[in-house]
Amino acid sequence: MPSMPYFRFWLAAPILLLVSGMAMAHPGHGAEQGGFMAGLAHPLFGLDHLLAMAAIGLWSLGQSRRLRMAVPLLAVGGMIIGAGLAVAGIGLPGVESAIALSVLLAGVLVATLAKLPSLVGGLLVVGFMLFHGHAHGTEMPHGASLVTYLAGFSLATLGITLGARLAGGWLQARQSRSLRVVGGVIAAIGAFFALS
Repeated sequence: MPSMPYFRFWLAAPILLLVSGMAMAHPGHGAEQGGFMAGLAHPLFGLDHLLAMAAIGLWSLGQSRRLRMAVPLLAVGGMIIGAGLAVAGIGLPGVESAIALSVLLAGVLVATLAKLPSLVGGLLVVGFMLFHGHAHGTEMPHGASLVTYLAGFSLATLGITLGARLAGGWLQARQSRSLRVVGGVIAAIGAFFALS
């Protein structure tokens, strides 16, 4: 069993990351690096994006092995499709509302430890991330390279979903109800976003 200060660090680290994300909600910088840094920063410093991706990573812990292994790639695929639609000038209705709803629903999935059939779960992940990717594509800095921007946010998406899964497994092994609590908090924040 880890020492209490070590456990507190793991609880405090996500909170500090979230607080820092509120300070730079949707940065538009990084075009000077070809767009990679802007793409990398957008999911990390947008609280809505960070929470949705983290919740999807946490939720994937309880799914079938096949779906669990596919979730990070499905999340990236949904993001790329959404960004492609935005860059092509194809709008999606209610993007910000859909993003807030995805945070809420992903939090509920974690809080309830819902187990879904692989096809349904995979489509849900792609659907959630489609709207997040559309927002990313819309907010791509002027003059940024599309390829490097996509590479940046794809890497961030993989890092967040896989990191959340690892952290969730660590928490679950030590406190069985911890994932439910985290999911409830994410759902509450998603509800706040949806009502704002």
